[in-house]
Amino acid sequence: MTEEERIFNGLLFNPGHPDLRKIKAKAHRLSQQYSDTYEDQVEERENILQQLLGARGEKCFLQGPIFFHYGTHTEIGSHFFANYNLTVQDDARVSIGSYTSFGPNVTIVTPVHPFIASERRQMIDQHGQANSLCYAKPVTIGNDVWLSANVTVCGGVTIGDGCVIGAGSVVTQDIPSNSFAAGVPCRVIRSITASDSMQFKPEVLADCRIKE
Repeated sequence: MTEEERIFNGLLFNPGHPDLRKIKAKAHRLSQQYSDTYEDQVEERENILQQLLGARGEKCFLQGPIFFHYGTHTEIGSHFFANYNLTVQDDARVSIGSYTSFGPNVTIVTPVHPFIASERRQMIDQHGQANSLCYAKPVTIGNDVWLSANVTVCGGVTIGDGCVIGAGSVVTQDIPSNSFAAGVPCRVIRSITASDSMQFKPEVLADCRIKE
């Protein structure tokens, strides 16, 4: 079993293994290249994302700067939007749905490190060698989700379709579909219902209207 396969199987792995370092070095380089472009450099950005991500749907826009740890471990649906400073530490797989949007400074973190200090320093790996080891848990974010500014999503979390996550939240547990959730740790505050429609905010809707 390769170190990458160990990640996907939820086992302890060596993040310093040469095979993983090679993947990460490529992702870091491409992330930096993307961050150094301007948003009107459409072709350059498209080419970088094609190399960087595991899969991506149509009409995605990442404002930049961005940082992906592995890149190829992340799959993004169509019509995705990310504001400034998106960080995805995708040791484990990260799946992001279509029509999902992120505010500035959103962070997704999949790795988990031991609580015991001596175990964080070194453990004995499957080859009998002393190494710094960790494990990782995947993250799944559904369709039509809005993550507000400065949201952090931790490993092992699934956020259902249609959710809104309040600014500054730290999501440590699953959030059911069509929920408004916020806080540290993030908790469901209420369900999102038809009463949340903009039609009930005429002072904001003004001369606009709901699309039928």
